[in-house]
Amino acid sequence: MNDLIEIQNQIEKLQKQASEIKAQEFDKTVQDILAKMTAYGITLKDLDVVKGRGRKAAPAGSKSAAAKFKGPNGETWSGRGLTPRWLSALVAQGRSKEEFAISV
Repeated sequence: MNDLIEIQNQIEKLQKQASEIKAQEFDKTVQDILAKMTAYGITLKDLDVVKGRGRKAAPAGSKSAAAKFKGPNGETWSGRGLTPRWLSALVAQGRSKEEFAISV
């Protein structure tokens, strides 16, 4: 039991040390990043593209895809991505996916 308490005390002490080091180095690190961004002409917009791996985020307020399939309990699916469980289960029972297509 003493070993567990000692380890927990060590963890707490190390976490405090880590927080202190992070606080001490934070401003210096931010200044270093800003200097590199300036030197290379990097903007915040550039970072968003890198974060999204080259894909632009959907514009704010954009709508999701319209439902193309509707299940017996009101479930819906746009037809994009993996087939939902409710539809997979019905198809496994011998039903046709097209039975659940929403008429446009």
